[in-house]
Amino acid sequence: MICLMPHCGFLSSTSRMLEIYHALRHRRVPARIATHGGTYERVLREVGVPYDQVGPRMTESRCARFIRDEIGMGFVGQSMYTDDELRQYVRAEVAYFRRHRVRVVVTGFTLTTLLSTRLAGAHLVTEHAGCWVPPTYERGLLPAPSQRRFSFLPAGLLRRLSNTLPNRVPFYCGGFNRVAAELGAPRVPSLAALVLGDLTLVPEVPEVLGIPAEELAAWHPRGRPGYRPQTRLRYSGPLYARLDVAMPPRVAEFLRRPDPIVYVALNSTEPELVRKVVGAVRALSVRVLVAATAHDLADLDDGEQVVVGGVLPSHRVMPAVRLAITAGGQGSVQTAMAAGTPVLGIPLQPEQDLNLALLERVGAARLMPLRHAATSRMTAVAGQMLADDSYRRAAARIRAAYDRTDGPGNAAEAILDLLERRPA
Repeated sequence: MICLMPHCGFLSSTSRMLEIYHALRHRRVPARIATHGGTYERVLREVGVPYDQVGPRMTESRCARFIRDEIGMGFVGQSMYTDDELRQYVRAEVAYFRRHRVRVVVTGFTLTTLLSTRLAGAHLVTEHAGCWVPPTYERGLLPAPSQRRFSFLPAGLLRRLSNTLPNRVPFYCGGFNRVAAELGAPRVPSLAALVLGDLTLVPEVPEVLGIPAEELAAWHPRGRPGYRPQTRLRYSGPLYARLDVAMPPRVAEFLRRPDPIVYVALNSTEPELVRKVVGAVRALSVRVLVAATAHDLADLDDGEQVVVGGVLPSHRVMPAVRLAITAGGQGSVQTAMAAGTPVLGIPLQPEQDLNLALLERVGAARLMPLRHAATSRMTAVAGQMLADDSYRRAAARIRAAYDRTDGPGNAAEAILDLLERRPA
């Protein structure tokens, strides 16, 4: 049995697990979805996919705190979960995996599975590292983080540290290792190991990441400190949301109007940032569509220049807009690239810096540091991107590469390959 475990505090994680689930079911492979619950658990209900609740349910407020504490956002000495939460979730997952004879667990940021799969004897497949994988930083491709909290160090030193520390520091691992020692599971040796599975799917194409598929697949942890010995890597190609949710009629009507539209989809952030970004873009006299997935932003909606939606089918929105403003998470930027829509990104954490830097390198995006998001610089850069067709041409080239790649199907095949290699 295959079990998919999205962290439902993240829309991106939830939607990517749904894409893999549908690809497995298309191949007539039985699979279960299990979750701790959370803000976007409702998406599972809305698309009619059965799922199981495992362990204490994560409330929306607890998800919000988890996001504030996540890797790259919170203090490196904590582990996003309390020790008691880790203990409860790991024990509940182990019991669930054993009860349903789960042999492979596929997760999007449900990090407790690092311990529970070891105890239950299951393989772990992850996709949440995105492009933040060893060959990327071994090549020195990680940019210096753009967030103000890192600005006390010179950019050159920041970049060097970003590319040399991941497998050498135990950031965020303390709680996991305390509970691992208590329950008899192997320890998590480093920050890098915290986000890598037995098989780590890299949800991108070589044309964007810049690393040949053969080189990525050949990477091995042998002789490198800080990794679990069974770790392997494999490209899947893009994994992004194609949510089967209705387009609100007023949003559909807004998208049919002829004037240029900027799509603001800043999901895992504070509502005040969204308001400031919308204010900066409104100064261009363009129309603005806002995805308000977890916040009440009704005050922005004037029905004419600005319309606010809820959880929107972004794969249907993106082809109708001229520019997408996102935090740079892999799901949102891939949805934009799949439509040939340029991205203006406001990264909240270093993994998003990487996603945007890769797209900047090929001319399909611009990175806007958070400290400039509510300033005239934001207005100016958005205006430049709307006026310069080179961004759309670059995004169209990536769209062509994505059109040749079945990301969910490749992920399903990689999971089945792993399943076939493991004795029953």
